[in-house]
Amino acid sequence: MESSLKVAMHAPLSIEDISLKPDNDPTPAPFGAFAPNAAQAAIIALAHRSRLKRGAFRPMLSRLVNVLRAGPVDVQYQGASFRFYHQASATERGALFNPDYNIEELDFLRAHAPGGGVFVDVGANVGTYALALARHVGASGRVIAIEPHPVTHARLAFNNTASGFAQTRLVAAAAGPADGELMIETDGDNLGASHIVSGQASSKAIKVPSLRLQRILDEAGVSHVDALKIDVEGFEDRVLTGFFKEAPQALWPRAVVIEHLSSNEWQNDCIADMRARGYAETGKTRSNTLLVRG
Repeated sequence: MESSLKVAMHAPLSIEDISLKPDNDPTPAPFGAFAPNAAQAAIIALAHRSRLKRGAFRPMLSRLVNVLRAGPVDVQYQGASFRFYHQASATERGALFNPDYNIEELDFLRAHAPGGGVFVDVGANVGTYALALARHVGASGRVIAIEPHPVTHARLAFNNTASGFAQTRLVAAAAGPADGELMIETDGDNLGASHIVSGQASSKAIKVPSLRLQRILDEAGVSHVDALKIDVEGFEDRVLTGFFKEAPQALWPRAVVIEHLSSNEWQNDCIADMRARGYAETGKTRSNTLLVRG
């Protein structure tokens, strides 16, 4: 038993693993079918109340939970229902083991998106921001969640349905500088790190639709945006620079959370551009910069 546990905990996991596919099944098992068993629940609870919820420990915890039962885990997170495929997604691991994952950013967005407000999530992943904000703005609000990767988008759609949110509009496309198509690919086994290909595409790259952010907002029928979060792995400038040049100021979001970890890949400093347009930086976390329009 000990030797088999060690092998299982250190075996590499692929995003093509059969246990990661039920979210793309036309008839996936209903939410709750993968509720944590007693042992899994004990490990998750231990992480929640200890330092084990920190990022360095989460891959190990994920492997252990997977040993106890392979496949996804159905849980509640920030008031929404999620099926987390934690084995090959850093975001899903983070939200599964840390109940306060990205809490500073979430609280900032909730403070600027009132009940009945409009929130836009560019690079929505499986919905850890979008669905938390959907619960916050309520049935009279609007959430536009933009996610181009077909596997990730399927997970987002499942989670939204499981949460019962009708106020969420899901967009299966990449936000980009022009309408058309873009290539995206995933580095390693972290599905959440899928990114737009700007150079030579690998054999794993896939083609997805691309839409300008202004077009996405126009087609959604929104007249203003209270808060926006953008995390598109170094493509943030290509999305935002053209948007701010072309969109009416009525569509400019009042508050923005922008990931800066890949700012070295920006062609233009979009945070400096936002400052020039009247935004002020009010906070910064390890991953994101928080701005408010003056």
